Amino acid sequence: MITGIMMAGLGGLEHGVAEPLMHVVRDAPSGQILIREGDTNVLQYNHQTVPPPPGVLAKIAPDNQKYARARSDYIHPLYGPSGEELTLDWAVDHPHHRGIYWAWPEVMLGDQTGDLHALQRVFARPVGQLTTSNGDAAATIEAENDWMWEDKTPIVHEKIKIRAEKAVSNRRWIDLTITLTAVVDGVTIARRGTNNYGGLNTRLAPAKALVITHHADADGVTPRMAWHRATGTWGSATRAASVTIFEKSANPGYPADHIEFPELAWLQPAFPQAGLRHALKKGEPLVLQYRYVIRGGEPPDEKGMREDWRIFNNP
Repeated sequence: MITGIMMAGLGGLEHGVAEPLMHVVRDAPSGQILIREGDTNVLQYNHQTVPPPPGVLAKIAPDNQKYARARSDYIHPLYGPSGEELTLDWAVDHPHHRGIYWAWPEVMLGDQTGDLHALQRVFARPVGQLTTSNGDAAATIEAENDWMWEDKTPIVHEKIKIRAEKAVSNRRWIDLTITLTAVVDGVTIARRGTNNYGGLNTRLAPAKALVITHHADADGVTPRMAWHRATGTWGSATRAASVTIFEKSANPGYPADHIEFPELAWLQPAFPQAGLRHALKKGEPLVLQYRYVIRGGEPPDEKGMREDWRIFNNP
């Protein structure tokens, strides 16, 4: 296993030792971080700031161009089992949508409001701490970012851990651990209007026959299982795939409300609970954990989904 600060040029052979199956490399053109299984791309974590691509502003309506801001700290592309891109970045309709990203539309500093989701007043920026590990079973990225008020003053320190396992039986697990710690007093996060969207956001690429579904057991059922799922055929793939999001039952407010916008191929488990503003207390971490399950072919039946939930929540 190779562990340490990410270095450009990592790949192929390291001191004559064959590279592990699951490994992390820096993408030379972009400088961003890729997890690969052998020669196959699994996902790209955009740790460094990504400016608008050339020509993108001309495609965006003038009233929406203020949302086409340089962004950091998100996953795109997420790749499917046939190498297809499952996520979308720089959407013309919502240019702030950026693959898989953890962001809140109401980030309050005292009585002032910023929008980490739509990239207004507050932005997640890399602080240079990046650690990776490789292995035959899984590869991991651990990165640190600061939420910068007006892109100048840090208000929240964020740690993100992304762990991608090798594909087994046409299924891949990708785990996210998000740790948020306020570094100043008076920071709260909330959904849009406190009852709409906010939290772990997934903007998928257009897909043929896209279907978004959600399941949550009734209150009082033990254990109470829940999941969020999208199924479709992406890109040039010749078979369907599915993207399922599971939450750790230890997450505050579990199970999360399900929010979806099928016309945008967008879904999420929302956080915090409707009607609440979650205070990020200075020095006290908030930890949120999720698992993405990527499958080729039709997703499993309810029994199979319940087994996936148990594996994630009862390791």
